[in-house]
Amino acid sequence: MIAIAVDDEQLMLHALVRAISASPDVKEVVKFSNPEEALNYVEENPIDVAFLDINMRGMGGIALAEKIIKLCPNSKIVFCTGYEEYAIPAFKLHASGYLMKPISAEDVQNEIDNIKGVRKKEKLLEVKCFGNFEVYVKGEVLSFKRSRTKELFAFLVDRRGAGMTVKQICAVLFPDDTDDVKNTAYLRQLIMDLKNTLKTVGADAAFCHETPFYRVDTSLIKCDYFSYLDTGNPEFLGEYMTQFSWADETCANLQFNK
Repeated sequence: MIAIAVDDEQLMLHALVRAISASPDVKEVVKFSNPEEALNYVEENPIDVAFLDINMRGMGGIALAEKIIKLCPNSKIVFCTGYEEYAIPAFKLHASGYLMKPISAEDVQNEIDNIKGVRKKEKLLEVKCFGNFEVYVKGEVLSFKRSRTKELFAFLVDRRGAGMTVKQICAVLFPDDTDDVKNTAYLRQLIMDLKNTLKTVGADAAFCHETPFYRVDTSLIKCDYFSYLDTGNPEFLGEYMTQFSWADETCANLQFNK
């Protein structure tokens, strides 16, 4: 598999190339910090997959993807970004994948496996984001001992597999509390409670800790939000995780891009 990586930030580009190069399926990865140079390369060299940053100076990633698809219709596009508001336009372009930074080698391999048509992992949880947020195991509602534990899991689902630090999580869950020591200690309790809750139903693999990041494994979760971004179904009717005020931003993005 021949891949290109395009990002106008050198540190991000190097990290992306390392993650792609770790895949045994990739024979060669060619890196570009200039989208125009990447396009010139594709004009002369067929590729299998392009990993593109979206928010770049000059030609953006979505515009670049459109041109690459015209030049190389069989190529696959995987967008890499730190800005979730681009997700819906990206999937309308029928991108093969959408990765939130920071991107790991595992994230890249999951996308490559999907491109290759590798059988998807069995879903351990079903998550409903449209309307109230709920989690189901084999059709039964999963009960959380603490409402804040449920909110923590909801926030990580909202991030769609992107790794979040303790500081980032606290800033969202406790926006009005400036006692960092207390918030961190409380969050540690919630993290342990979440691990135990998922473990009791055999779904602990859906929650990942890769120091210093916490995230969910989206490949193990069936989710209406994920499905909507990927296929446009089920229909979004204007309500998203209505219990949580921080979810209003994602809801607004969904409304804007509907």
